[in-house]
Amino acid sequence: MELERFYEILNQLADELPEELCEGLSGGIILKEECKESPHAKQHDLFIRGEYIRSNLGCQIVIYYGSFMHLHGYMEEENLIKEMRKVLRHELRHHVEYRSGWRDLEEEDKQFLEKYLK
Repeated sequence: MELERFYEILNQLADELPEELCEGLSGGIILKEECKESPHAKQHDLFIRGEYIRSNLGCQIVIYYGSFMHLHGYMEEENLIKEMRKVLRHELRHHVEYRSGWRDLEEEDKQFLEKYLK
């Protein structure tokens, strides 16, 4: 899938999200072209498709086109869209939990990483 098409679909998926859940997402949803390898990758086998970033400048969701293409570039568009939706909602859940003081998803991500590292 070309970058422009990916961006178009990402915008459509963002439009599906309830506005009230996106409140406080001051940096919005950003698409970066890069493929981002996890700093925890053992053998170049763990990539970041999206991340929720909190900083002094605000909160934002970043989606990595290159990582999606590296991991899912072979998929039919319909299946790739399902993966995009899943990652976008995962990152939005981080935002919602952060705003409410919950850390359940952070704990799930931590457990996934611990299992991967074993």
